[in-house]
Amino acid sequence: MPNTTEAWDVALKPLHQGISVANMEESIAWYQNMFGYKLVSDMVIPHLARIAFMELGDWSIELFYYEGAAPLPADRRTPNLDIRTHGTKHVAYLVQDLDTLMADLKTKDVDIAMDVFPMQGDKVAFIRDNTGNLIELIQKPSAC
Repeated sequence: MPNTTEAWDVALKPLHQGISVANMEESIAWYQNMFGYKLVSDMVIPHLARIAFMELGDWSIELFYYEGAAPLPADRRTPNLDIRTHGTKHVAYLVQDLDTLMADLKTKDVDIAMDVFPMQGDKVAFIRDNTGNLIELIQKPSAC
């Protein structure tokens, strides 16, 4: 049987991540202020949801706001507990200088899930967005 990607004759590349948020305006501002995302579209699909696309380089996030959505369960806000539940866990960003980035995010009162720690030669930290969604930040040794 041929390799599936060979059969498609295409390369797979991540395009965007969908994130459910509790407050669209606050979430747009959070991603702009914390990481520099740019808002590229903001629409309402009647009787369904409000959807905003934000870009950072060639990566996008798709924010969803649905009125009356269930809040993020407490165990989904903690990396070591979240892995006990099936589903997508977090998005991870490669950073050049994790200590400097974390110092900057702390001045912005970011919600820290796990401060900088070593993991298999990398420096790693977890933060939460304004809804509590986990975000992993990783610095590889070559960036040190």
